[in-house]
Amino acid sequence: MKELDQKPCKPITWVFARASTELGNMGASVGTLIAIQLNQTYGQANVAIQGVDYEAGITGNIGGVGCSNKGVSESTRLLNLAHSKCPKSVVLVGAYSQGTACMHAAIPKLAQPVRDQIAAAVMFGDTKNTQEKGRIRGLKDDQFKIYCNKNDGVCGGGLNVNAGHFAYAPFIPEVVTYLKGAVTKAGYKAGAAPAAGGEE
Repeated sequence: MKELDQKPCKPITWVFARASTELGNMGASVGTLIAIQLNQTYGQANVAIQGVDYEAGITGNIGGVGCSNKGVSESTRLLNLAHSKCPKSVVLVGAYSQGTACMHAAIPKLAQPVRDQIAAAVMFGDTKNTQEKGRIRGLKDDQFKIYCNKNDGVCGGGLNVNAGHFAYAPFIPEVVTYLKGAVTKAGYKAGAAPAAGGEE
């Protein structure tokens, strides 16, 4: 999905970086499941769904920041675009597995006003959970939640991709409740006029 890139601004913007080997730019797991729930809650006319276009190859996990250069640069570009194009939109950020490393690398480099526009960020199977000590640098404690199963071998700082790394769908109801709370806290009201840099 490329609604931030290709369509007019909407009141809510969901930017998601998928896991390694997932197809498309959203994948078929948590990112898409959350997008469906956001659309059902607020209506498709009010939610822009945007995936991070990057290779998401296995080798991107190895060395460096744990994400390909394109993954970092594209995550950075999209979050900056959300701010410059749609400064009134409530920005929600999500990532899974390698995608979390992309966001961990991108978010701290953003200007403060861009980071402030992020109402909530959610990470699943966070490959940088141990290194970053359960935080997302650049965001306040009430701006993010990290979901790591106790038996997820990736969250422990290694690349032990086991069954626990693929078991995040059960968290979706809790995550959506958290995101809805963040949207409300940001001041969005159902039925409000579309947010934009000026126009719908």
